[in-house]
Amino acid sequence: MQEEEKTYNTFGSLMTPTALQLLPGSGAGLIQQIGIDIIRGIILDVLVGKNIRDSTEALTRSRISALNMAMVNLFLKGAVNSPDFIHELPSMASDILTRNRVPRSERWLAQWMLGLTDKAVQNVLRDDRTAFKNYSDLYTEVCQEVINIHKNEYGELTGNLKLGEEKEVKVDWLFITYLLNAIGAQTLTIRGSNKSSIGKLFEKLILGSLLSILGFKYESSHTIGQKIFWLSTRGEQRESDATLLYELGKGIRFDIGFIGRGNSEISLDKVTRYQHEQMLSNIYFYMATIIIVDRIGTRSSIVELAHRVNGHIIQMSAAYWPQEVARYLHKIFGFEHELQDMAQSQITDYLRERLSSVPLERFLGNLSFKNLSEETPQISPLTEESELTEDEVFEDDEDDF
Repeated sequence: MQEEEKTYNTFGSLMTPTALQLLPGSGAGLIQQIGIDIIRGIILDVLVGKNIRDSTEALTRSRISALNMAMVNLFLKGAVNSPDFIHELPSMASDILTRNRVPRSERWLAQWMLGLTDKAVQNVLRDDRTAFKNYSDLYTEVCQEVINIHKNEYGELTGNLKLGEEKEVKVDWLFITYLLNAIGAQTLTIRGSNKSSIGKLFEKLILGSLLSILGFKYESSHTIGQKIFWLSTRGEQRESDATLLYELGKGIRFDIGFIGRGNSEISLDKVTRYQHEQMLSNIYFYMATIIIVDRIGTRSSIVELAHRVNGHIIQMSAAYWPQEVARYLHKIFGFEHELQDMAQSQITDYLRERLSSVPLERFLGNLSFKNLSEETPQISPLTEESELTEDEVFEDDEDDF
């Protein structure tokens, strides 16, 4: 008789449906959370030079705080259900992570119990599932060694915690160490997740809104025409966030990123990675490049370097930077638009009025605004993964958005 597969409790089963809904962190979830009118307001803020992080940091902090509370709840419920829960936490996590198909929500929770993020799994364990058991044993050993060392300095930690009507749970250094390590890994993961999902959402919305306001027509497919644009295309070499075809044979690529002054070398990489000519439907197009970044340091030479390779960098931190985009398009194409010579005192109201009629839903592809108005379904700990791929979510999960 074939041996029965070993069973285990899932960490997700110790979380409420509301807490589990916080885990995917997709662009759809963001719009559900704050509403499309506020999204338009954030886009307008960015178009007039305000820092997008002023609007999004509160959302990220709210998500992290709510999940921190959920993690405390998970630990206390687990300890109530099983006296050995805390001691068995690392081995339970490694058991979950060695399985072939583990949904993202459950994988994240299991990794956090070992103080890991996806990036750490990639770099430390080299994505080797068989390494989790050894890592779990090492994690347990290291935590215990640290506890033993600091007991002499801080003394014993004792006490009880009680959540609602549940039984009291004894708390010691091991409980607190595992809990704080899990919360630390969780914070890194959620910041990385929000950075990616919010960034990808607003890259499309800001570029689509800007080009629409400038009078260009959005095309969902790679249609050849004049004064049209499409979003997130992948050419022969690397991806551009938007492609504008001004007329036959002439176009411009846009690459947008919320890159701070400490990452100017990334901006130069973006400028230099594109070819000056591109074949589209058997027509050669001369392609200029505009890189839109958050800001550039005062001593940076990136702007001059970009000019040498026929690229142009625009800072979103500059007030009314869309006017600079319009002026640059005039310089290279002879483009005419009322925004070019508009007094700055009039630009905010002008952008607000034009933005109100921009069809944001068209820029989001399969993301239906009708569906977003419906009640969000409860997420089971073993549901399918959310729409963002792992690579999209974890481009750099240790950096703040």
